[in-house]
Amino acid sequence: MSDAHLTQRPYDDDGELIELTGEPIQLSNRDPENGSRRSVFGSRRWRWAMGIALAVGVLGAGALGSVAWRVAQQKDADLATPPEVAGLTRDSDERARSTADYLRSGLAANIDLDRSFGNVYNDKGQPQRPVLIFGGTTLLWQPERDLDTLFELMADEAGAVDGLREVPAGRLGGTMKCGTTSGDGGDFAVCGWADHGSVVMALFPGRPVDEAGTLLRTIREEIQTRR
Repeated sequence: MSDAHLTQRPYDDDGELIELTGEPIQLSNRDPENGSRRSVFGSRRWRWAMGIALAVGVLGAGALGSVAWRVAQQKDADLATPPEVAGLTRDSDERARSTADYLRSGLAANIDLDRSFGNVYNDKGQPQRPVLIFGGTTLLWQPERDLDTLFELMADEAGAVDGLREVPAGRLGGTMKCGTTSGDGGDFAVCGWADHGSVVMALFPGRPVDEAGTLLRTIREEIQTRR
């Protein structure tokens, strides 16, 4: 078959000619340059968001690791009951033992302790300023909460604990708080500490809060050890 009908086809001189050029033909109204910028911007935003998420995850893991480290460090505590501590002498009188045992039993009834103790210590030079101390050892996941519970129990038994505040716990860490309550002999300081392995409370008749807090830190550093 001949192709003459294609090559010999006349064209209209008055018709509009279509000029084909070497320029690319754009098939979309989108600006390629702007699209590229949006793509880069979106990619950077995604990486930034992922970076924040990873940072939050790392910080969260770090916080959990810190708590786990404190629990592991503090959980295996021992509390001694020496005949003398911080310049005080343990009172072996029957009345003193009965009082100490009453305080110990009250504590053990509200917190499940592995071991508990209660003692009365006297100041030889000032017998009117004894120290009644009681507490025990166990694994405590929320030591500050348990310490606050003891102060609430103290308030139920002896009246409100006023001016309760946190005081330095010393090198053994944990939480230590002190306040003031009332008894038959007037106002007296009450302090306590708690960590992940122990909880202890002490009553300080005749002593101001600051002195009581300092004395309890000294007692703690002499009677508490960790395995």
